[in-house]
Amino acid sequence: MRLPFFKLENFFNTWEFKAPYLLCSSDNEALTLQELLSFCDCESKHLWENLNLGYTHSTGHPLLKEEISHLYTRVKKGGIGTFAGAGEALFAAIHVLLQPGDHVIAPTPSYQTFYDLPKALGAEVSLFPIKDIQGEWVFDVDDIKKLIRPNTRLIIINFPHNPTSLTIDKETLEAIVACARAVQAYLLSDEVYRFSERSPLAMPPAADLYEKAISIGVMSKTFGLAGTRIGWLATQDQSLLARCMEFKCYTSLCNSGPSEILSVIALRAKDSIIQRNMQIIEENLSLLDTFFQNYSDIFRWKRPVAGSTAFPELLKPIKIENFVEDLIHEAGVLLLPGSVYEYPGNHFRLGFGRKNMPEALNRLEEYIQSNLR
Repeated sequence: MRLPFFKLENFFNTWEFKAPYLLCSSDNEALTLQELLSFCDCESKHLWENLNLGYTHSTGHPLLKEEISHLYTRVKKGGIGTFAGAGEALFAAIHVLLQPGDHVIAPTPSYQTFYDLPKALGAEVSLFPIKDIQGEWVFDVDDIKKLIRPNTRLIIINFPHNPTSLTIDKETLEAIVACARAVQAYLLSDEVYRFSERSPLAMPPAADLYEKAISIGVMSKTFGLAGTRIGWLATQDQSLLARCMEFKCYTSLCNSGPSEILSVIALRAKDSIIQRNMQIIEENLSLLDTFFQNYSDIFRWKRPVAGSTAFPELLKPIKIENFVEDLIHEAGVLLLPGSVYEYPGNHFRLGFGRKNMPEALNRLEEYIQSNLR
C-alpha cells in the first residue's frame, strides 16, 4: 500500500514551528502540566506519583476506559479502545473494515485520511459536499442517500466539522444512521470536537444510536491536551473492537503511561477544563466578529457554531496560497489554505482556540492595512 503525500500535515511540518503566530490551529489552548495536575483527586494523584514507566495495557488503562465510557450512554467500558491519538484510531478502523472493491462515502472538505486511506486499500470513494451557500455551511442528508450502493461498506462523517464548524442535530444523525442501516454499512463518526458546541443542536455520539457505528474521540481538541496523544474509538460492536485492538499490535502496541493518567485526570475534571476552553473561544470569537465586520470587503465570514476552527473566504483576486505564504513572511502569521483539503477557491482555515489569538489577529490586521488597503 502506497499512501499519497499528506498535504495538511506536511504543510504544518514546514511552517508550524517557524511561524511565531499560529492563526490556524485546530486545537484549544494547551494546559500546562502544573495546571492539569491541580485537578488531581486523591486516587489520580496517587496514580501519577507512583506511576511505573513500563508497558501499559494495549487496549488502554482500565480507569481511562472507564472515564471515557462515561461520555456515552449505550457504550460501556468494554466498548472502548484507546490509541495514540484519533489518527491511529481512524487508521485502525478503516484498515479493519475495508477490502478492495468496497464502497466508501466520505465528506468534502475533510481530513485526508477519510478518503485517501480507503483508496489506498482498494476501496472506491464517493464524496458528499459540505456546501458553502452564500457563506453559510450546509449539509443535506440527501447527498448521502444519492451515493448509497449495495456494496457501500462504510459511511464517514465528521460533526462538528473541521474546518467549517458545521454541526448537526440528533434527527439529522438518525437520518444518516438510517442510510447506513439500509445497506448494513458501518458508520464512522469523527467526533473530536464534541462538547465544543455553542448551539442547542448538539449531536449525540453515533455509537449510542447504531450498533454498527464507531465514534472517534481524542484529548487533543476540546480538552486542549494534544501532547498526550490519547485518542479512542467507542462502539457497541465487540467483534469490531477486538479486531481494531489486534491491529494496534502492529502500530503503537500500547499508549504512553503518563499520558493515560493525565487523561484520566482531565476527564474527571472535564467540566472545568471545557468551561475554561470555551471561555477562551468566546472571547476570541467576539474579536473575530468585529474584525470580519471591519473587513467585510476583503473576507467572507460566518460565525462558527462549534469547535475551534472556521473556514472563511478571501474575496480579493489573490490566490490563497500566495496570500498565506506572503502573510507568513511579512507578518509571521500562519493560516491554512483550503487547497490542503483539495477545496477549490480562496477559503482558508482559521483557528481561534488559543490565548494568543488576539495578538496574531493584530498582526494580520497590520498586514491587511499595509498590503490590501
